[in-house]
Amino acid sequence: MNWLPFALDLQGAYGEVAERSERDWRKVRYLYMDARRLANRQGLIVRGPQKIFDPAIAHIGLLFAKAHGVFPAYHTAVSDRFWRRELDIEDAGAIAAIIVETRRRRRAFARYLAGSGKEDYAAIVAAAEERGVFGAAELPARRRAVLGHDRIWLLREQEARHAEDAALFGRGDDGGIILLARAGEWW
Repeated sequence: MNWLPFALDLQGAYGEVAERSERDWRKVRYLYMDARRLANRQGLIVRGPQKIFDPAIAHIGLLFAKAHGVFPAYHTAVSDRFWRRELDIEDAGAIAAIIVETRRRRRAFARYLAGSGKEDYAAIVAAAEERGVFGAAELPARRRAVLGHDRIWLLREQEARHAEDAALFGRGDDGGIILLARAGEWW
């Protein structure tokens, strides 16, 4: 699986904070309720952020961590601290400190953040928007999207069925299954 950063346009999706309708607020409250429900199942704490953050610096840090083989440690530290309101993801110094915790050089991250990191991040966001990605986390799978990290089990199940069907029915010219879908599948 290749993790790529993507920032949801919260103002576009849910309105400006000061101008949100009751319907917009219900959507926001539901999203946090759903996030908390999933977090509780994993023994994690999720508190809604106290403002709308620009995640660009943290996302560029993610790209740096991936390139240096420390993505899991970086992602865990950033996610845990952010959702406990212990990390300002707009603070380059705080993100650099997490990079240092994962045994990477602070100056190398600062150079990446100021240089090609912004370009790498912008290219990923542009490619996601071109593909029609509209939320996080979205898992593209065989030309369809599976939304949400909590649905990875569904993706694995579909991949296993895909392999089973390929063995039974063969593959089409594009590598896809000739049999389009099993009865009752929603995609």
